[in-house]
Amino acid sequence: RKGTADARMPQKLLWMRRMRVLRRLLRRYREAKKIDRHLYHELYLKAKGNVFKNKRVLMEFIHKRKAEKQRSKMLTDQAEARRNKVKEARKRREERIALKK
Repeated sequence: RKGTADARMPQKLLWMRRMRVLRRLLRRYREAKKIDRHLYHELYLKAKGNVFKNKRVLMEFIHKRKAEKQRSKMLTDQAEARRNKVKEARKRREERIALKK
């Protein structure tokens, strides 16, 4: 060996390869409607900012974020259903009380 590690395999080349892989994945996920454009933009900037070491880490992050979003949606739906149920029960109770009078 004669050259430095950077001369033999430049950091810039590694960075470019990684960016291309991550951006390609993000683009494919967006086109397949697996992620919306807002999440795409956020992840694009994170990838540019060196948050994701490789494709696997990015995919894990996407799955985690989607699961989190789905869970929060489920909780809001449950809360909404509970509110509606209580509202209906209150209405029925008021009607029952009104009939007694």
